[in-house]
Amino acid sequence: MKLKSILAGLVTALAVTSALAWPTKTVTLVVPFPPGGSSDQIARTLATKMQESTGQTFVVENRAGATGTIGATHVARSSPDGYTLLVASLGPYVIAPHLVRNVAYNALADFDYLTVAVQAPNVLLVPSASPYQTVQDLVAYMRSNPGKLTFASSGNGSSDHLTAELFWQETGTSGVHVPYRGGVPAMNDLLGGQVSASFQNINNAISHVLSGRLRALATTANNRSPLLPNVPTLAETGVNGVDVYSWQAVAAPKGLPTAVKRRIHESLVNAINDPQIRARLVEQGFEIVANTPAQFTTFQQREFARWKHLIETRKITAD
Repeated sequence: MKLKSILAGLVTALAVTSALAWPTKTVTLVVPFPPGGSSDQIARTLATKMQESTGQTFVVENRAGATGTIGATHVARSSPDGYTLLVASLGPYVIAPHLVRNVAYNALADFDYLTVAVQAPNVLLVPSASPYQTVQDLVAYMRSNPGKLTFASSGNGSSDHLTAELFWQETGTSGVHVPYRGGVPAMNDLLGGQVSASFQNINNAISHVLSGRLRALATTANNRSPLLPNVPTLAETGVNGVDVYSWQAVAAPKGLPTAVKRRIHESLVNAINDPQIRARLVEQGFEIVANTPAQFTTFQQREFARWKHLIETRKITAD
C-alpha cells in the first residue's frame, strides 16, 4: 500500500509540475477563417502577449473552410495537451453545427471551453442617403411593403444574416436577404446604396458611421455603445428580443488536465486584461468578457439552443 501511495503521489506531482511548466513547446492557435477578420485579430493579439509573458512560441494557424468547421474539426481531433487551441467566433461553436451537413465534431461535447475573450454588438445600418431616419421608419415601411427591403449579409447563416432574421421575426416583418461572399463586398454595396440595410458588426461599421457615409439606426446591445452614445439599442426603439453579440472565444480539445486548463485560462485572461491590450480592443468596439470555463460552458449551451431554434423556425439553410 505504501508503494502505491508513493507512486500515486509521484504521478500527481508530475502532473502538477507539467501544468506549472506549460508551455514547454510551441502553442498553436487555430483560427478557422482566413487572415484579417476579428477572430484572426484576437488570436494574434493573444499570441503576441502570451508569447511575451511565457517566453514560449505562440503561432496562429489559419485553417479556413466550411464556415469554420474545418479548423474546428482539426482542433477537436487534436491531443488535449494544451498545445492546440481554437480561437473562433460564434459560427463554429453555435451556428454552423445547425447549418453544415455532416459536421465532424460535437459542438457541445468535443471541446473544453476556456473563455469568451470579447464580444461586440451588431449595428442596424442604412446608407446616408436613405429615407429611413429611425428604426420605426424602417419597420413601418416593411409592414406596408413586405418582402421588398433588401438586407445585405456576409453570407447565409452568418451572424448578420441571423440578426436580420431575428429582427424580422420579432417585428412581424419580412425583407429580402442578399448574401455576399464576406463582409467586405456586403459593406461596399451598402455604402454604394445597392442594398437598403444591413446588420454589421460595430467594429466594421464604426468608421463609416463616424464619417457620415452610413447611418446607424440602432445597436443590438443591451446598453448603448460608448462608441455610438447617441445611437439607441433596439430595445429602446421598442424592438425586444434582438440582443445579439458577435463573440470570439477560445477552446481546447476535450480532456485537458485540470491543472493545465487552469494554467491556460489564467494566461489567456491575463493577456486580455493587459491594460494596453484592453484599451486598444475597447477603442475598436470590443467589450471585454474574459469569463471562466464554467461561465463559457453555460453560455455555449444557451447560445447553441438559441440559434438552433431560430434556424429551425425560420428554415434557414447554408445554401
